[in-house]
Amino acid sequence: MTLKELKERLETTGLPVAYRAWPEGAAPPLPFICYLVAYSNNFGADGRVYRRIDHIQVELYTKQKDPDSEDKVEDALSSFYWEKTEEYLDTERCYQILYEIELCG
Repeated sequence: MTLKELKERLETTGLPVAYRAWPEGAAPPLPFICYLVAYSNNFGADGRVYRRIDHIQVELYTKQKDPDSEDKVEDALSSFYWEKTEEYLDTERCYQILYEIELCG
């Protein structure tokens, strides 16, 4: 799956989606999704990258705990193995629900 295909899948949630961050002053109202390539975790063979594996973070931002939005994201990620963490961002006054997945290229 490509990043473009991942974005299309995330858009099925009906929530606004952006890569990494919204432009300054252009963020939509919460909830929304950002996603990014955090790092690679490649598989090597014969001294080279045999298979590229990108570690992706899908970030759901909500004003309050929002199980319905979480369910939408989890449905969109249903074909992946994902890990989930949650924290409240005091400076932004919102929740960040972080899903971590891997895309193989």
